[in-house]
Amino acid sequence: MPAEHQGVRFRGGKDPVLFLTNPPGVTESARREQLDYLKKMQEGAFEFWEDPSIKAKMAQYEMAFRMQTSVPEVVDTKGEPDYIYEQYGEDSKKPGTFASNCLLARRLAERGVKFIQVYHGGWDHHSDLPKYIGKRAKEVDQASAALIMDLKQRGLLEDTLVVWGGEFGRTCFSQGELTKDNFGRDHHPDAYTMLLAGAGVKKGMTYGRTDEFGYHVVENPVHVHDLNATLLHLMGLDHERLTYKFQGRRFRLTDVEGNVVKDILS
Repeated sequence: MPAEHQGVRFRGGKDPVLFLTNPPGVTESARREQLDYLKKMQEGAFEFWEDPSIKAKMAQYEMAFRMQTSVPEVVDTKGEPDYIYEQYGEDSKKPGTFASNCLLARRLAERGVKFIQVYHGGWDHHSDLPKYIGKRAKEVDQASAALIMDLKQRGLLEDTLVVWGGEFGRTCFSQGELTKDNFGRDHHPDAYTMLLAGAGVKKGMTYGRTDEFGYHVVENPVHVHDLNATLLHLMGLDHERLTYKFQGRRFRLTDVEGNVVKDILS
């Protein structure tokens, strides 16, 4: 995708996005005037060179300015009522935590941000599973549910698609040392679960089934290309027509496969 579509990473801590503060002596109005003059110059350069990177650069400048004027207010959650913090969990007041990021995701969605990605690491439990799995589940479960409920209560879930999952599952059998207090699970790409909620998805249903050990899919398998085709469909895009040029030929995000899973659509 063109450079103007690249995402912006939010960091935990005092400055979620670096370099948003104007240098001493530079006001917001002066910065706006500077960008307007720069835009006129760049438009002239584009007419001469017809280089799309010129417009991409200007789009980045404009996005940076919009972030300068909006991000500080977005990330300041001090005005949220106590019941919201209780809903998302005790970590929601700590910048950089998963709970805090879920609350931030709702605030971004309220302000029209099109795509928001929230990460949670630390699930690679090849060992010490009993020690960590409870902590990880506690960090994720309440905040994830709170985000969906919060979006629904505000009328945002009707046109917001929530996708929750990872790139693979874990084996149903133990890996490594096997004691009462220490064992693990290996990577397992053959059977795992994704959760979808919100715009265009049926409520309260499970699609697909594994065997009794959770090892093989035995009913309604969904390939990752099928998932991506379905997500693109829910966003109004035909995955067979959305292509990009790379190394001399056209590629599509679902390669040469993928079918929309129509049974889960509302």
